[in-house]
Amino acid sequence: MPSLGIAPLLDAYFRRRFAAAGLVHSSIPLDGGATTIQCWRFPPLPNAAAAAAIDDPRPVLVLLHGFGPPATWQWRRQVGPLSSHFRLIVPDLLFFGGSLTTTTTTTGAAGDRFSEARQAEAVVKLVAAVVGTPPATARVFVVGTSYGGFVAYHVARLMGAEAVERVVIASSDLLKADADDRALLRRAGGERVEDVMLPRSPERMRRLLGLAYHRPRRFSFTPGFVLRHLAEYLYTDKIEEKKELIKGITLGDKDKFQVTPLPQEVLVLWGEHDQIFPIEKAFKVARQLGANARLEILKNTGHMPQEEDPKRFNEALLNFLLPPPISSL
Repeated sequence: MPSLGIAPLLDAYFRRRFAAAGLVHSSIPLDGGATTIQCWRFPPLPNAAAAAAIDDPRPVLVLLHGFGPPATWQWRRQVGPLSSHFRLIVPDLLFFGGSLTTTTTTTGAAGDRFSEARQAEAVVKLVAAVVGTPPATARVFVVGTSYGGFVAYHVARLMGAEAVERVVIASSDLLKADADDRALLRRAGGERVEDVMLPRSPERMRRLLGLAYHRPRRFSFTPGFVLRHLAEYLYTDKIEEKKELIKGITLGDKDKFQVTPLPQEVLVLWGEHDQIFPIEKAFKVARQLGANARLEILKNTGHMPQEEDPKRFNEALLNFLLPPPISSL
């Protein structure tokens, strides 16, 4: 990756925001060392005696990022407001950041090491490594945006309602099919989904930003060399593995996997003007997830409402995940 330019400065700033929220960066080995997950997490206690002495009532909240930049770039506006209410675990998914694996799926879920089911297995093992198995003393919530929503769905299924209480699926078309990919390519002017989601030129970077944001005008004036640098910094690492991740998505492919209702309470959260997963898919996803799912639309936002309107996005999360205060009357 390039060592000069604005991208490393932004990266350092976003990491400082995570540290300011009280999170620490950890490298967690899984699968006997065959898998390594890089994550930001609530601070570990020094020993078992300290853990026994401190009863932290805050539930565990796992934030799963979408396809593209690492977690620090995608959740930087959430970790501060959420860290006072939750014990946060914010991983880089496999083949993003420093997270890697050489193992294949082990639970019989669809796909191989490049499927979202394999991503979910790693997240489940990460939660167990950080919190314990089973997390009997901790309520666990899972939030996933875009590609991370695919993973969150599988995490909820794998861990079950006895471990995961509530799930947020944000900007994530769990029913994505070939026709949706073709429609995306028409909007993006690309030939392959990986060309759209892994931009390698200033023009493609500008186009992706235009699809991701409802108000992308600020990017219209961004110099080409800045966009080129961002593309090189964010989208060239593990490029072949990320292409395989796109090809390995099984959700929406009825020959490989079918979405069924979740037993947990589910919030489907969507930007009104999403151009990557259009708003009409939000209603279909909510219906498919069953009677426990409800839909909330964030107006005047696109595919990244957590970035475009973090105040309302964070309020939606808190209102759904935290119980209302008990009245004293």
